[in-house]
Amino acid sequence: MLWTDLMMGLNRLRGLGPPATLWRLCLQCSPAVAMLDRVPSALGVPPLGLVALRLSRGIHGRGDQTNHAAGNRVPCRFPFSRVSKQDLAFFENLLPGRTIVDPDVLMTHNVDWMKSVRGSSELLLRPQTTEEVSKILKYCCERRLAVNPQGGNTGLVGGSVPVYDEIILSTSLMNQILSFDQVSGIITCQAGCVLENLSNYLEERDFIMPLDLGAKGSCQIGGNVATNAGGLRLLRYGSLRGTVLGLEVVLASGKILNFLTALRKDNTGYDLKQLFIGSEGTLGIITAVSILCPRRPRAVNVAFLGCSSYKKLLETFQCCRGMLGEILSAFEFLDSACMKLLEKHLKLINPIAENSFYIVIETAGSNADHDKEKLHNFLEAVMASFLVTDGTVATEDAKIKALWSIRERVTEALTHDGYTYKYDISLPLEKIYQLVEDMREYLGDKAKNVVGYGHVGDGNLHLNITSHSKDQALQEAIEPYVYEWTARYRGSISAEHGLGLKKRNYIHFSKHPEAVALMKDIKHMLDPHRILNPYKTLPDQG
Repeated sequence: MLWTDLMMGLNRLRGLGPPATLWRLCLQCSPAVAMLDRVPSALGVPPLGLVALRLSRGIHGRGDQTNHAAGNRVPCRFPFSRVSKQDLAFFENLLPGRTIVDPDVLMTHNVDWMKSVRGSSELLLRPQTTEEVSKILKYCCERRLAVNPQGGNTGLVGGSVPVYDEIILSTSLMNQILSFDQVSGIITCQAGCVLENLSNYLEERDFIMPLDLGAKGSCQIGGNVATNAGGLRLLRYGSLRGTVLGLEVVLASGKILNFLTALRKDNTGYDLKQLFIGSEGTLGIITAVSILCPRRPRAVNVAFLGCSSYKKLLETFQCCRGMLGEILSAFEFLDSACMKLLEKHLKLINPIAENSFYIVIETAGSNADHDKEKLHNFLEAVMASFLVTDGTVATEDAKIKALWSIRERVTEALTHDGYTYKYDISLPLEKIYQLVEDMREYLGDKAKNVVGYGHVGDGNLHLNITSHSKDQALQEAIEPYVYEWTARYRGSISAEHGLGLKKRNYIHFSKHPEAVALMKDIKHMLDPHRILNPYKTLPDQG
């Protein structure tokens, strides 16, 4: 039926212009059509490249591609070139055996982790060196071919997959550790190194990565830096803007910028690497990173505690910072709704009595007896003052991992609860959970579940809303309400996930127009043809 309707529509347009011209206009301006591999010869239209009539599914996996919420509207395709046979021959010569056109392989690279964004790329490139990335981008810049950089593809805002037919440039084979200085603790590696592999490498040498994420088994360090990922250790070790000492980046022109310094102090001119940290691959492709890594703590303890209210949770955090001080490594929370999902979908067992809120506290230090004493005194104080109603402590690796899994597997539990709307918000501490409560009241029975968890130590809330299936009306009720609420309390609409495709048009809730204009100027200067990760991070024109 859809095919018939399309043919009838095109036949009505025959009198308005040449079919090929009309079809190209459709491809560029209709968000419902994402490029056909072949157009029937009866139309008189030559093959135009990539395949994908997505009228029945749409780029975002829904039947109706129209979204009345302007922030989520799929942008028109930019006037990029399409991959030709000559282009394919160039890439096959440059990357023999690593130029992928297999549809089955491409399928997994075209879809994001949440399966909410689907592109229609027909070409995947797997370079192994910075020089190969440079040659790819130089060629693509000259040919006006759009490129989608991709690491572990674990992003949550649609920033790591194509929107249309962009060439996917995967860094997965750029996975070599280049050097490690045992004295300074500085590791230099290629961008495709998986975070967990780096962690294992360092732990064998009595060091740790300053970054820890639930997706550590899949995410790559280049993607972590490109999105300025936060994670579970930010309270103790700070953000990547502080721990990343140097970068190697390839610009859209193919020019290689080498900032791979191993110096902790360098005050010569502008700190250009900061432009690329958090830029989501829109200004350049990160190919190598040098990071300052802390020594592995001799003693680690984890406490899992229960609180009856968010007010008492905040008071517990205040007491925790005062009494644990330098050994405090993490202070995470989840609400009772999260715990119920963990019990229901993952069959995890709540190790303590039922509470309204749960806290995961980690200490990391060099003296086990000293740390245990400090933790014991803290627990005694919060129990005596009735801030905490129940709790358990782990000092052995197996139990530590079990307690951490309760916090880390909330995202997994949510995937079993239905379609999930995810919001990564930064707010003043006293306002964090008020957003969850206000959202529950605002949505009423429109949502299946509204839950909150996150990093109390750095004021980061992960607000998640589930429904039985994708519900456009529900999304329009959530957005822009959630962003307006956040802006009212001077928060950030993206604490650590980035903006990607999904949040690009909401940037003004967190950034002034002058700042956004300057960002666009920087983008134009470094990537004048907009070939790097197009449609992401910056708002649509006009």
